[in-house]
Amino acid sequence: MARIVMKFGGTSVAGTERIRRVANIVRAQAAAGNEVAVVVSAMAGETDRLVNFCREANPLYDPAEYDVVVSSGEQVTAGLLALTLQAMGCKARSWLGWQLPVNTFSAHANARVDSIDAEKLISSMQAGEIAVIPGFQGVSEDGRITTMGRGGSDTSAVAIAAAVKADRCDIYTDVDGVYTTDPRIVARARKQKYVTYEEMLELASVGAKVLQTRSVSLAMKRGVRVQVLSSFVDDGAPPADTLPGTMIVSEEEMDAILENSDVERQTVTGIAHDKNEARVVLTRVPDRPGAVAEIFLPLGEAGINVDMIIQNVGRDKGETDVTFTVPQSDLARAQALLEDKKDKIGFNRIITDSKVAKVSVVGMGMKSHAGVAATMFKALADRGINVQAISTSEIKVSVLIDEDETELAVRVLHTAYGLDAEAPAG
Repeated sequence: MARIVMKFGGTSVAGTERIRRVANIVRAQAAAGNEVAVVVSAMAGETDRLVNFCREANPLYDPAEYDVVVSSGEQVTAGLLALTLQAMGCKARSWLGWQLPVNTFSAHANARVDSIDAEKLISSMQAGEIAVIPGFQGVSEDGRITTMGRGGSDTSAVAIAAAVKADRCDIYTDVDGVYTTDPRIVARARKQKYVTYEEMLELASVGAKVLQTRSVSLAMKRGVRVQVLSSFVDDGAPPADTLPGTMIVSEEEMDAILENSDVERQTVTGIAHDKNEARVVLTRVPDRPGAVAEIFLPLGEAGINVDMIIQNVGRDKGETDVTFTVPQSDLARAQALLEDKKDKIGFNRIITDSKVAKVSVVGMGMKSHAGVAATMFKALADRGINVQAISTSEIKVSVLIDEDETELAVRVLHTAYGLDAEAPAG
């Protein structure tokens, strides 16, 4: 018998028929003798609908009241799933974020989990009751409803799994695992059986949309084993315990798996892309101590994340050009902030480009293999793809390229690193 937390995303619960399918998957786990808690998202499109209601009611809405409105989407799903399970003869009940409670730091619309009092929840699960919990929501120190930002249900599920000391947290989505890249771009992308927390964290941060970055970070910190699999399976499909999804594991567990399987670690685990990037160039910035700080301090204070940074030596002595990237959604705000500080920074003009994309290669094997970046640059150069900026970490190399060349770059790199699955025989 195992204690399992199951999470179902918006597409998995988009309507009563899909909720019934989810209920069958949940019932199968409970019937196998497992203790089960289920975390659900709002139905697909529901959160957007509720956000629009808030904007129509008051464009300058109070974030606390915004949370009251948008958290209701998950609450509806939780109630419907509990009702459906009861109709199937299962013992089930819903638990709202404030009833557990899921205690959060009080930043509305982007709250973080502080602690979860799981005593009542564990007792309920031990008594054979299926707990159905709306994701994305919690309660602040002053008793107000809070929400955790887009994708927050993933974080809810991992946090609850850690609180109840679950054996596993199953994240059900519309894909059946973590692939070497987006299979819609590369038909021969391969599904990974295991991926480390560190690799998944990097992949999530550079554009892979399988899991929310914060949920992976929390899973790594609390040692929660996370499995990604599809809820869109036939009724006769095997249960999640034998279903071939992707397990997110620690580096130590991955080393043990590789040692026992006699398989060598792949240098590159996956390739991700992100078109939500914009390039900013400040020309003729004074080349003196503190000048670069004058650029990035106001951006940091405004909560604008800066990614790739390049400082070129200017044509004239004492001046330099500074290039960096920001999320596309923050470009207008970043530009206005920098124009406001123009005299203080001392640059000549701002050049922006939102038609760019970031393509990244990620893999723990990069720690012990030289030449990964060289392979990337040569593969792109051979196809005439120009690299505009570069950033690296211990297990990642990212490049900025023209947005129109994104799909080509992903396909070229997938082949260059030997990630293409073999074509089926015959």
